[in-house]
Amino acid sequence: MELITKTLFLCLALALTNGAPTHPQDETVEDGAPLPDRCEGIEFDAITPDEEGKMFFFKGAHLWKGFHGPAQLSNESFKELDDIHHIGHVDAAFRMHNTENTDVHEHIYFFLDDKVFRYYNHTLEAGYPKEIQEDFPGVPTHLDAAVECPKGECITDSVLFFKGHDVHLYDIATKTVKTKTWSHLPVCTSVLRWLEHHYCFHGHNFTRFNPLTGEVNGTYPKDARNYFMKCPNFGHGHHYKVLNCSDVKLDAITSDDAGKKYLFAGRIYMRLDTHRDGLHAFPITNVWKNMTRGVDAVFSYTDKIYVIKDDQVYIYKAATRSTLTEGYPKTLKEELGIEGHVDAAFLCPNEHTVYIIQGQRIRDVDLTATPRVVTRDLPLPLSDIDAAMCNSGGVNLFKGSQYYHYESAATLILSRIAPMPQKITSAMLGCQD
Repeated sequence: MELITKTLFLCLALALTNGAPTHPQDETVEDGAPLPDRCEGIEFDAITPDEEGKMFFFKGAHLWKGFHGPAQLSNESFKELDDIHHIGHVDAAFRMHNTENTDVHEHIYFFLDDKVFRYYNHTLEAGYPKEIQEDFPGVPTHLDAAVECPKGECITDSVLFFKGHDVHLYDIATKTVKTKTWSHLPVCTSVLRWLEHHYCFHGHNFTRFNPLTGEVNGTYPKDARNYFMKCPNFGHGHHYKVLNCSDVKLDAITSDDAGKKYLFAGRIYMRLDTHRDGLHAFPITNVWKNMTRGVDAVFSYTDKIYVIKDDQVYIYKAATRSTLTEGYPKTLKEELGIEGHVDAAFLCPNEHTVYIIQGQRIRDVDLTATPRVVTRDLPLPLSDIDAAMCNSGGVNLFKGSQYYHYESAATLILSRIAPMPQKITSAMLGCQD
């Protein structure tokens, strides 16, 4: 289990590095001068993901692609920023991701002095650059930073523009601006939204803040080199190897109503929002504080996540994940009408039946019934299943680094012969093939 935990914890290293550590001697030399090394501590001018989710860090005339690798000249990727404006740096940047306007969805905006550049697929859009006021009326020039703030995190789909301690909240739909002063927050030279959190970068540090209020909770600032790049002697897990798909062994897997996948192994859980944004690994107790010894099975139903460990069922609110429903845990018998060890559990979209796998049996439990009891108990043509999940593409039963695919839960229930196993792939779980 220690090997599995160490190996799977590497997903964080994979998510944050996409490779091996960066060393100063790896940096190339341009015209006799060494390229900047972010591991020495850099105050970034701007940070933004592109439409494929790759993160770009800007400093002066240079950028870094992803969380690992040497600096490159910015005009090698976005040549118009230099050719048209002859400025050699970016003031602010953000990706317009959460918007219903398909004309700007997944576009990247760069701000330089009083101009805005809009890119799609690394190609400058026709008509750009423009005056900032043309696209964002009421937003000042010579910005320090910018970041998107989707509805739910802000009141409406918005963009936050930073200049000094002033934050200009731009409503995308109404094109109106409200200005706030957050003097308690450091002056942000770049701001990043990552995994539903907002980060203000200042110096070589960052501070996480609430995008509605600017409130800071927790111990900040923190060194960015421990979290947002791969540097020697920094980070949490720089001594681990990258997770290979052949090493995967899950304890449980589920997805919530928003489509986020949660994978559990040992005392680690991994979250996969989209394949574009990558797989990210954390200790289970960061969110589910009661689960100090890992989990046996997990499934999602309505707005809740059911976590099974031994003979106990814990129910958490999906929206907050860390909030345990009052009155829980309860025993398996009380909650689901079953007893014994649970190997895996899954629920298909828009259904009310949870399928419980115990050894070589699969049992149906109607979640709308009171009390809940097993409505069907059938043999399973497989044994030693680790985890299971059902989505619009069918049912996958995971066993080690392989999985068995069924077109539907009905097909699984009626099957008496196991299908051919298939190898887990990067496209499925974000591991390395």
